[in-house]
Amino acid sequence: MALTEREKEELKKKMIEVLKEVYDPEIPIDVWNLGLIYDIDIDDEGNVHILMTMTAIGCPVAGLIVHYVEEALKDGIPDLRDKNIEVEITWDPPWTPDRVTPEGREILKAMYGYDVVEEWKKRMEQQSTA
Repeated sequence: MALTEREKEELKKKMIEVLKEVYDPEIPIDVWNLGLIYDIDIDDEGNVHILMTMTAIGCPVAGLIVHYVEEALKDGIPDLRDKNIEVEITWDPPWTPDRVTPEGREILKAMYGYDVVEEWKKRMEQQSTA
């Protein structure tokens, strides 16, 4: 039986909660709040396509992170265990700290004592006017 739009939205919310438990091993923030997930698409049968990126081209742990995402979703959401989960990496548009969620920014502030994203924006602005 095909999923309704409401069922898809509920599934997407569950997926986001699971993705908040998947961490980039090099950065202590989860992939959702880091802004690595660009899109989650769920078809009528419940198969999933995730479009995501990494913080840098050539990320040495890209394959590992993709595996973590797939396994976390299958382990965390029993309804997805028999579904196809495809995780696609894209570099367009490139990731920037602007993609970090407000929750992610708060995590970074608590860790480092300042707004890392705001500092990045200031430095980028200084470089563009230099």
